Amino acid sequence: MTTAIIERPARDHARAVPGWGTLLVLLTGTFVTTLDFFIVNVAIPATQRDLHAGPATIQFIVAGFGLALASGLITGGRLGDLYGRRRMYTLGLSLFTLASLACGLAPSAGFLVAARVAQGAAAAMLMPQVLGIVGTVYTGERRARAFNAYGLAMGFGGVFGQLIGGLLIKADIAGLGWRSVFLINAPVGLVAVPVAMRLVPESRAPKARLDVRGALLVTAGLVLIVLPLVEGRQEGWPLWTWLSLAAAPFVLAGFAAYQRRAGERALIHLGLFRHRAFSVGAMIAVLSQMAVASFFLILALYLQQGRGLSPLESGLIFLALGAGYFVSSARAVQVAARLGRQVLAVGALTMALGYGLLALVAGATGGGIGWLIPGLLLAGCGMGLVMSPLPATALNGVEARHAASAAGVISTALQSGGAIGVAVVGVVFYDVLGTARFSAAFVAGLATAGACCLAATALVQLLPGRSRS
Repeated sequence: MTTAIIERPARDHARAVPGWGTLLVLLTGTFVTTLDFFIVNVAIPATQRDLHAGPATIQFIVAGFGLALASGLITGGRLGDLYGRRRMYTLGLSLFTLASLACGLAPSAGFLVAARVAQGAAAAMLMPQVLGIVGTVYTGERRARAFNAYGLAMGFGGVFGQLIGGLLIKADIAGLGWRSVFLINAPVGLVAVPVAMRLVPESRAPKARLDVRGALLVTAGLVLIVLPLVEGRQEGWPLWTWLSLAAAPFVLAGFAAYQRRAGERALIHLGLFRHRAFSVGAMIAVLSQMAVASFFLILALYLQQGRGLSPLESGLIFLALGAGYFVSSARAVQVAARLGRQVLAVGALTMALGYGLLALVAGATGGGIGWLIPGLLLAGCGMGLVMSPLPATALNGVEARHAASAAGVISTALQSGGAIGVAVVGVVFYDVLGTARFSAAFVAGLATAGACCLAATALVQLLPGRSRS
């Protein structure tokens, strides 16, 4: 089912016909925000030395961005419904650019943490607008291809983040070192913002209202889940982490009860979850991103600390993963046309198979680094077959007036899944590492991530009919 545009375009864009230039500028924002979630990992050692940051501060430099992003995405989607999706996209990208400058010029570790949180909040403002705009301005085959391109941009940002970061640090442009991984966003934003103002048509949901109480409740609920999972292992799982996790279901239940009473004022229209494609798609998003984000973490640790590679050398190994992702993403629309919903199952199983091959190589002694490439290619292919068709599958049938809010839920599922996956797989990885070699910890982490892939495969069977992306 294709969603039609029901919003009236802004007067200064009434004659605009959205083309691929519109999509390109939207995907630019998607790419740079996804890139910044992953690229910071390669810069951590140099940042720690330069800013004299302790382990807890370093953890917040990584976690602060993800936490602010995950907890703000649903509210960001609603702001787009209310004030205009193009307006929120350009405002979010402008603030993201300013926050990136602040990160790159940070005089202290505490300042960098604050700037990273601001980056995540700005990303939460712009990211849900992309899916919301795509869902309202494109129809038919163009809509399916646009959703596929969205998945491709996210995948490129994640898969190539390690390589891009390694190249920037190695180049050491103007002696900037690690700061260049943040400052590179400035020229991108300066170009993309005015182009977006010109090319992207405005759209909004009629009679939308901002549900402030709902926004506070859902943000609190997500923080109560994500923060202890991210920080718990490093802090030794103190009492506050368990109290936080125990309180989260009650806060989220209160949010759901309030949303039922809020009617049209609701931040999330719970009727969305009556659509099986949307509710099951959101669960698949959580599980698949648990498998992907955690894999990126343990692979980087294994390559750099376990095998002694430099950030650039590690990034070059990631190219095999990116090659597999690129090939499968480019063909995902055609594969989905033939397999329907089962394209997601094939992708998840391919990911699990890739992880299995990597586990066999890591478990063997004396294997060269090149033996990892087949497993990385397979894992990348699986990621492309899942991540590219997933947004279109989950948002199929969502009304245009709820497009940005629904996109915010799916984006929140992806980001929350990534944070939860990193925490859960990280606990397994570091527990094994305490008593065994890096290779054994890597294998244990791969097994946990592979289990997420298998669970996602099972959930695909609950999707309605032969869903085509």
